[in-house]
Amino acid sequence: MTDATTDHVGRAAAILKEHRESIDRLDAILVYTLAERFKHTQAVGRLKASHDLPPSDPAREARQIERLERLSQEADLDPAFAKKFLNFIISEVIRHHEKLQK
Repeated sequence: MTDATTDHVGRAAAILKEHRESIDRLDAILVYTLAERFKHTQAVGRLKASHDLPPSDPAREARQIERLERLSQEADLDPAFAKKFLNFIISEVIRHHEKLQK
C-alpha cells in the first residue's frame, strides 16, 4: 500500500469511528427516552385502571400517529417507518394497560 492509500484508509477509519460513537450516543438517548416515556404511560395505565377507563384511546392514538407522521416529514425521517415505530410503542402501552386492568 502506498502512503497516500494508507492515509486515505486512516481518515476513513477515523470518520467511521466518529459516526459509530454518535450512533452509540443516540442509541443511549433512545433507550433512556423510551424508558421515560414508558414511566409516564404506566402511570396513565394505573390511573385508567383505578378509574375503570378503557386501556386504549383510539382517537388519541390516531392523533398521535398523524402528529408523528408530520414530525417525521419535518425531520426527513421515513413517515412509514415512524408510523410502524409508533404503532409498536402504542401496542406495548396498551398491552401494559390491559395487564393493569386484570
